[in-house]
Amino acid sequence: MSNILLLNKIAKVGTDIFDEKYNVSDNCENPDAIMVRSAVMHDMELPASVKAIARAGAGVNNIPVEDCAKKGIVVFNTPGANANGVKELAVAALLLASRNITGGVEWVKTLAGQEDAAKVVEKNKSAFAGVEIAGKTLGIIGLGAIGGLVANAAVALGMNVIGCDPYLTVEGAWGLSSEVKKAASYDEIFEKSDYISVHVPATKETKNMFCEASFAKMKDGVRIINLSRSELVNSTDMIKAVADKKVAAYVTDFATPDIIGVDNIIVIPHLGASTNESEDNCAVMAAKQLVDYLENGNIVNSVNYPSVVLERGGLSRCCVLHYNVPAVISGVSSAFANANINIEHFSNRSKGEFAYTIIDFNTELPEKVLENVKATDGVIAVNVIG
Repeated sequence: MSNILLLNKIAKVGTDIFDEKYNVSDNCENPDAIMVRSAVMHDMELPASVKAIARAGAGVNNIPVEDCAKKGIVVFNTPGANANGVKELAVAALLLASRNITGGVEWVKTLAGQEDAAKVVEKNKSAFAGVEIAGKTLGIIGLGAIGGLVANAAVALGMNVIGCDPYLTVEGAWGLSSEVKKAASYDEIFEKSDYISVHVPATKETKNMFCEASFAKMKDGVRIINLSRSELVNSTDMIKAVADKKVAAYVTDFATPDIIGVDNIIVIPHLGASTNESEDNCAVMAAKQLVDYLENGNIVNSVNYPSVVLERGGLSRCCVLHYNVPAVISGVSSAFANANINIEHFSNRSKGEFAYTIIDFNTELPEKVLENVKATDGVIAVNVIG
């Protein structure tokens, strides 16, 4: 029986994916895999039994991804599972940035109990007037699962949409409306957009991509939507840009202390994926990925190891997690050849510093041979599936 440790509450529709071969609990020893949402794992001492971690969501900032890779722990995420929920919030954010809805709602609350409230509203409503999004240019940075949906929704709402994504996949491009225009660079997005919505992960390259220098390239009165990560925006520079009216409105899903309560900055309490549907979709995807990895060794949607899927074709399967360096595969193959064990099926892929190899055999694998495989230079971990 395999143990699955839950670090957060995971939707039942996801945990129900695990059958009687699994023990799923928020308190189990020697877990084979971990499911997590927002729990921070950087200071967590991971048991040696852990083979995989599945994040029920897209971001993995709460997981020590590289350290896990060095320990042979595959980290999965669930890209696209919550995309529609975030897309719908992005559409709401576009409207919140355009119309002073939140300010107006809060003002109306002050009229509670006034018999002439309706007249007062009619007299003062012009103070909350805004602009329409139709006909305006929306620049989207990042056209993945979420950015692509936002682009298409904005087109349907009558906006002119331009997008930039140096890592756009062929599949992602096929999903885009033909009316979405390609921008040559982020600078073109900055220069041409009335609205900008960003949908990229937080990396060394994207940290503080919205700062004094980038604001200087933008139109006066630009409206910015950030539902991705707080680190993408230099908040000190953003506060100044809003005060100077360079940025007419900033809507974000991340409540950092310095921006809370600042005029024309609307802070949403991290609701991007907070829908019943998104939580269910993420839980199901995460659970299915863990099951396929633990039972078949297949990797799909890992952030630290390559995707490798091989149809089962033998009695035993050996899964080797290793560094992407010369001679590892030949060393592993030699360990089996020296024991007169024939390889039936084989698949290998690499991802940066790390690589993954699946090998099928029509025989059981002696422990001594597996010890020789584990001792091969560059091998991190070996998992055998019967």
